[in-house]
Amino acid sequence: MLCGMADPTELERLERRVVRCRRCPRLVEWRERVAREKRAAFRDERYWGRPVPGFGDPRAGVYVLGLAPAAHGGNRTGRVFTGDRSGDWLYASLHRTGFANQPTSRGRDDGLTLRGAFIGAAVRCAPPANRPLPAERDNCLPYAARELELIEPRVVVCLGAFAWDAACQLLGLRPRPRFGHGAEHTPAAGPTLLGTYHPSQQNTFTGKLTEEMMDAIFARARELAYADSAP
Repeated sequence: MLCGMADPTELERLERRVVRCRRCPRLVEWRERVAREKRAAFRDERYWGRPVPGFGDPRAGVYVLGLAPAAHGGNRTGRVFTGDRSGDWLYASLHRTGFANQPTSRGRDDGLTLRGAFIGAAVRCAPPANRPLPAERDNCLPYAARELELIEPRVVVCLGAFAWDAACQLLGLRPRPRFGHGAEHTPAAGPTLLGTYHPSQQNTFTGKLTEEMMDAIFARARELAYADSAP
């Protein structure tokens, strides 16, 4: 059975709400300052400098939950996990496992499309030092909650412990199942959670997370979401 398709109009309405959000003064100040000052390598580019909406297939069986946009990645390009090394790693894996039409993601108009997967983040603004405060997470989680409500995925892949804890909060899981790479939890109702180490450079450069490890997570996500069909 294929997953149901989210109403595109509702997703567009949600996207408009996300990009206008100014709930967290610290994050607003930081994302806009980064967009003004820029990184030298991107000094000729126009930064997005706003909250970053979710992206992907509205009938996705797999929902990928990240932490937050990178200051010079999603905060620059306007698309989640786009234009930074974590995104390079993630989209390459999604391509190898059949969820993405290409292995790279450079900008919003680079032709990347996802099939069977949708990507969101627990926090939609780039946070200082990549560390959102608990109150900022709580302000932002309703956006991911609405995406889950509209898309109704069978699997949520959590990129790192922060995303795992956020997903547990979204799904009301008490006690929270333990996070780890390859962790899998199927609640009585709702999607199955899969955990993977975050594709940050501190994990990929050190070998804590390998391509094979991440590919295995998305292969398992495909198996769980599409055992009786194809996306």
